[in-house]
Amino acid sequence: MNRQRRRQMAENYLVIWVDGNINMENEDCQNTLAQLRGVVNDVNPCTTAEQCIDKLQENSEETSFVISSGALGQHLVPEIHGMPKLDGIYIFCGNKQRHQEWAKDWPKIKGVHTTIKSICEKLAIAVKQCNQDQVTVSIIGVNEGGSSEDLNQLEPSFMYTQIFKEILLDMDHGQQAIKDLVTFCQEHYKGNKKELKIIDEFQRTYEPALAIWWYTRQCFTYKMLNRALRTLDGDIIIRMGFYLCDVHRQIEDLHSKQINKYHVDLKLTADDDQQLRRLTDRIAEEIGGSGWYRLGKLLLQIGQFDKAEELYTTLLEQASNDSDKAHLYHQLGMVKEKRGEYKEAISSYEKYLKIKRKTLPEDHPSLAATYNNIGLAYNNMGEYPKALEFYEKAHKIKEKALPPNHPDLAQSYNNIGSVYNDMGDYLKALEFYEKAHKIFEKALPPNHPDLAQSYNNIGSVYNDMGDYSKALEFYERALKIREKALPPNHPDLAQSYNNIGGVYNDMGDYSKALGYSKKDLEITKQALPPNHPDLATTYNWFGKIYRGMKDYPKALENFEKCLSIRQKALPENHPDKATTYSDIGDVHRLMGDYEKALSFHRKALNIQENVQC
Repeated sequence: MNRQRRRQMAENYLVIWVDGNINMENEDCQNTLAQLRGVVNDVNPCTTAEQCIDKLQENSEETSFVISSGALGQHLVPEIHGMPKLDGIYIFCGNKQRHQEWAKDWPKIKGVHTTIKSICEKLAIAVKQCNQDQVTVSIIGVNEGGSSEDLNQLEPSFMYTQIFKEILLDMDHGQQAIKDLVTFCQEHYKGNKKELKIIDEFQRTYEPALAIWWYTRQCFTYKMLNRALRTLDGDIIIRMGFYLCDVHRQIEDLHSKQINKYHVDLKLTADDDQQLRRLTDRIAEEIGGSGWYRLGKLLLQIGQFDKAEELYTTLLEQASNDSDKAHLYHQLGMVKEKRGEYKEAISSYEKYLKIKRKTLPEDHPSLAATYNNIGLAYNNMGEYPKALEFYEKAHKIKEKALPPNHPDLAQSYNNIGSVYNDMGDYLKALEFYEKAHKIFEKALPPNHPDLAQSYNNIGSVYNDMGDYSKALEFYERALKIREKALPPNHPDLAQSYNNIGGVYNDMGDYSKALGYSKKDLEITKQALPPNHPDLATTYNWFGKIYRGMKDYPKALENFEKCLSIRQKALPENHPDKATTYSDIGDVHRLMGDYEKALSFHRKALNIQENVQC
């Protein structure tokens, strides 16, 4: 997640206090804020209803509470009452009788209050109830025979938290880890005297034997760890890694002494689903290595690219031998590629190859993955002959070194198929995609993410061929796997929503197309940098949908957002830029502005004449 664009939350809840008379230089306002932060740290003062609505929409995935003045509340409540993650509204006013009459019509209003103390008491009860209702993420099995009613909801978090746990338990955590967490918490809880006092106590008195005691205290340790595990926030999990390990080991110790009545909410979901266990083991195996290197791979796997880059850059600065440096250049290349920075990715891969070629021949098996990744970067840049050159180089190496049903060979077929698909040779693309799919079906568990990508690839060919029912069939298979196998904010999920939305758009079902595209945008804005090409693709679909709905101003707005990103992220003559110029020209034509339409179509034509196919 790009923390430049999205405020990082360390707890589960957001409180918005909205009142036209808020003035933070006023002592009463300062006292009110301090009391609210004693219950929930993240309190956002707003002076208008519009500011409140914006805050709720920006944090639509977080459980929220609103405290509103009576005057603003009458206009605000009808606007926000239907928001699914809004848990409760508290009216704070000087005239209780005046506002009780209208307030009773809205079930989410939890009372009309004349003192902040009574609101804090009610809010504390609501937060406690929400904590109990939250789906907890598993750390260790206390009840071996237990089962989960929410297994489908827990699967992605279960898998990746389990792998996180295994990695963290395998690492050394010194005293510096405690100091780093304390510094982070002091910054996060700045101004919250109650919590800062507890953090100071933690710094002075914490020891591993007190880990569970600190968790059951339900202070910052409880709030932060619960949210980090629920949302799979890699940053917080890493910061609290030492503490998570201490809790785990203490529970294990208590369990070995058969003190089974000691209940802690950090309990492991039942491990008796064999299909899920198989998938977890497979992904854990793929995230090989040890210590920080393994952690970096996991961060890449779950889409936390900024954190992975930060980790790999630090390790590169500390690397003392060529072997470690080469590996880290390769991993940084993967990070850059995932973020849509293709030229930088190729540069990192070439640094890797420069080191490796000192000791290895051109066709050594360990170089195949890098040739493959360079091919992917060129493909994304629209340089198809270059992409094909590197993909085929990787494929020849793999054919010699691997058995015919190896998943890496399937990935090679996939990659070559993708170039043919982008070049418009759909039958050739389908031939390679189906070769890959046959291998994946034999070699992988049925819910493996690579199998989802295979379904997705086949769906894309059928979509480009205009066979929308077939495309939808394969796209929905891909989505079904990804919903089970990936965290809820993973970019690949956004890709699935985008693809399905695109098919519905092509079929003329614009309401369904819009619904899927909104899901796509919600994830993409959180998971990727603001100039990532995938975000441009999402805006492009919005433009097409609104054009189909004949809402031309909105179509133009989204196509222009798409163009703005593509101009920054893609090479000068990339085919996708030509497509966007053409789309903008088409909207201007539909709006009757033929001069502008002609100008944009000429820009598209200039690129198309220069593209090498």
